[in-house]
Amino acid sequence: MNQNAEYSAVNDAVRGQFFRKVWAMTTPYWRSEEKGKAWTLLIAVIALSLVSVGISVWFNTWYKDFYNALQKKDEASFWTLILYFCAIAAVAIIGAVYRLYLTQMLTIRWRAWLTEKYFARWLSDKNYYRLEQGGYTDNPDQRISEDLNNFTLNTLSLGLGLIRNIVSLVSFSIILWGVSGSIEVLGFTIPGYMFWCVLVYAAVGSWLTHLIGRRLIGLNNQQQRFEADLRFSMVRVRENAESIALYNGEPNENRRLSSRFGMVWHNFWDIMKVSKRLTFFTSGYSQIAIIFPFMVAAPRYFSGKIELGELMQISSAFGNVQESFSWFISAYQDLASWRATCDRLLSFRQAMVDNEERVPAIDVQNQGNALQVHNLGLDLADGRHLLTNAEMTVEEGERVMLSGRSGSGKSTLLRAMGHLWPAGHGSIRLPAARYLFLPQKPYLPIGTLREALSYPQAGDTYPNERYVHVLETCRLPHLVARLDEANHWQRLLSPGEQQRLAFARALIYAPQWLYMDEATSAMDEEDEASLYQALIDELPGLSIISVGHRSSLKRFHPRHIRIENGRLVDQAVTA
Repeated sequence: MNQNAEYSAVNDAVRGQFFRKVWAMTTPYWRSEEKGKAWTLLIAVIALSLVSVGISVWFNTWYKDFYNALQKKDEASFWTLILYFCAIAAVAIIGAVYRLYLTQMLTIRWRAWLTEKYFARWLSDKNYYRLEQGGYTDNPDQRISEDLNNFTLNTLSLGLGLIRNIVSLVSFSIILWGVSGSIEVLGFTIPGYMFWCVLVYAAVGSWLTHLIGRRLIGLNNQQQRFEADLRFSMVRVRENAESIALYNGEPNENRRLSSRFGMVWHNFWDIMKVSKRLTFFTSGYSQIAIIFPFMVAAPRYFSGKIELGELMQISSAFGNVQESFSWFISAYQDLASWRATCDRLLSFRQAMVDNEERVPAIDVQNQGNALQVHNLGLDLADGRHLLTNAEMTVEEGERVMLSGRSGSGKSTLLRAMGHLWPAGHGSIRLPAARYLFLPQKPYLPIGTLREALSYPQAGDTYPNERYVHVLETCRLPHLVARLDEANHWQRLLSPGEQQRLAFARALIYAPQWLYMDEATSAMDEEDEASLYQALIDELPGLSIISVGHRSSLKRFHPRHIRIENGRLVDQAVTA
């Protein structure tokens, strides 16, 4: 018993923590700069939902009069009530249309606000990079695009549905209590007995629904993850199409994709099995609910205590109360999906918070005029040490080449300078001057060539003559006519052309410090020499830190530092 009590307490704590976190994720929008429009739309939607409940009550009264007119064969009342019905239906249609329209408007505005906040947080403090490298969360693209959409849509749908059902429950419970009368059971008189019948009916149904369908929450969460993993694997095939084709790797990729789809397949079958059992129950529950009020009210009707109109009113009121009490049953699958979506968003949000709160092991700051590395240690995830107590100073205007054996930590050192490496100790002081990093594989955004050249600045930052000049200087004259062409340049250009374009980007940006990580590895020596010389000639006083292997690079770097046994060793200093 003690173990059961402890388990129950833990579950209650977890549920309480979940709802507190969801509340913290939900409320900021309603207190933001958008709160005026948000609350106006929400109040309008709630008002229209309440109007729809009023219309349902209106219909309930109409049912009584209509069926009484039929029983009495009162033709005049019949046609009057038909016209009355048309008026009620017109109001109901207008209310339903605008309730949907305003709900969709509120949903997209909330989603837009949340998406902007998640974009900003994901892209700040290098979160997008660190989360990917650390494996803290999977498929952030899906969480921002699909999960945020589902969260806003389902939260409003379920929340408004709950409000509408509570109001409907109160309204129709009063009606049902008034029309159902009383019944004697074992000598006891039970007033409003139809109300108690529907309460017991719905309570038992809700409990059984939860027992049958509770596995759907975890299964829905897994399904979203497996679907996202499959999409990501297919995107990887598209991104690396040429390499896969040259390797004849189609069978391997087929097996990989089939394996990913196998997870989707098996998990979906599990969802199907649970959904089948749940649908069997909920469908049976709904069908029985149609005849249940007639069965319970039939004795009073056949005894002449109520007429046909009252019987139909009881049936209608019972159906509305039962539907309101059974909201949990009808919305269970949506609730399971909503819970899975919230879990994914909360874990993503928590991963970003943890990353922001993580104190950097390496102290990297931009200050002074020189690059200073002091007591620097760089560690790998497996515990291996790349650098130990490394020291280095590079003065303004120096050109330094970093070399070493493969895996010695050259590129890792540049990542640490770029605030990207989390494991290690020591300090790095970067000059507080205009700088640019050129990685081995440059990033070229999809868009015009002009935008790719000026990245990360806007495409219209520089005059056209400047773009033309840097392209010609970097041996890319054939691209001048395509400056305003929008394309996927990373697929279109060869690796060597992409690296030459990165040099053109450096020339147009004109940094004072340039950090290059094997930025000429895809070029021949002639292009490499031409581009390095262009940097030296066009950007006088430029400080360069280059990671490279080729001996041909040495003549452009008067100073050569090599990584040996975890230390930075000055090889030579020439005039």
